Amino acid sequence: MQRFRITMALAVIVIITPSIEAAEKLFVATALTQGEFTEGIEGPACDRDGNIYCVSFRHPRNIARVTPDGRAELFVELPEISAGNGIRFDHAGSMFVADYTGHNVLRVDMTTRAVTVLAHNETMNQPNDLAIASDGTLYASDPNWKNGTGQLWRITRDGQAHREASDMGTCNGVEVSPDGRTLYVNESVQRNVWTFEISAEGLLRNKRLLKKFDDFGFDGMRCDVDGNLYIARHGKGTVVKLSPKAEVLQEIDVLGPNPTNICFGGKDGRTAYVTEAKEKRLVQFRVNRPGLEWTRRSR
Repeated sequence: MQRFRITMALAVIVIITPSIEAAEKLFVATALTQGEFTEGIEGPACDRDGNIYCVSFRHPRNIARVTPDGRAELFVELPEISAGNGIRFDHAGSMFVADYTGHNVLRVDMTTRAVTVLAHNETMNQPNDLAIASDGTLYASDPNWKNGTGQLWRITRDGQAHREASDMGTCNGVEVSPDGRTLYVNESVQRNVWTFEISAEGLLRNKRLLKKFDDFGFDGMRCDVDGNLYIARHGKGTVVKLSPKAEVLQEIDVLGPNPTNICFGGKDGRTAYVTEAKEKRLVQFRVNRPGLEWTRRSR
């Protein structure tokens, strides 16, 4: 009889301690916003309060702030020559924006909303997406869509721009690994995902192919805390979850054919936000592990 009671107690414990996967629906997208963005919707990036920032709110120069419940408002208007693309935040909360028409990386003061140029170089094609290392170093992808080529830039905290690679295809999504030793870069047209070793000085070396896909394109990508890459599959309408060993772990339908970028936020860092150009909106889905950037910024 005593043995029976122990067995029943154990059974109760199993029932009342469900996994995350069982407790909530993961990797299922729902729409967050409707209307007001253009087909250039990109970004996105989250602040510490859980707001999401996206470019092309009514006009390519405008950056919107979107609340976690989907209410969008104009946050800042960029200078006339500028149009934003990828967005990142540093540890101090400053916003950085890839300005593809002005050949700049811009800094936005989140208190005053003043926009200044962090880095400018006339030999930039059109800065597209940004990655940020733990020390604040930025890496910018810089594709030339007409020629099917691209460059990679390293931008120091004082705004010095150094070209780290000039032999890329149409490089687009870019991200730093959790340990800070690897830079991931994808190429939209060539459908390659590359890795570079990051030296102690932040320099890039030892370019290596991680994975090649056979169809559709790439756009922005971000890492979770385990180093898995979430990559927007432009034209396919999905985000693919790729392990550091190049294994496809998951593919998530994002309710539109042209996802452009992704970030992580929410109260626990496990809400993924994706910009989708065809429907001109943000969609969201829950994931099982927090995003890397959210974890760093929440410390």
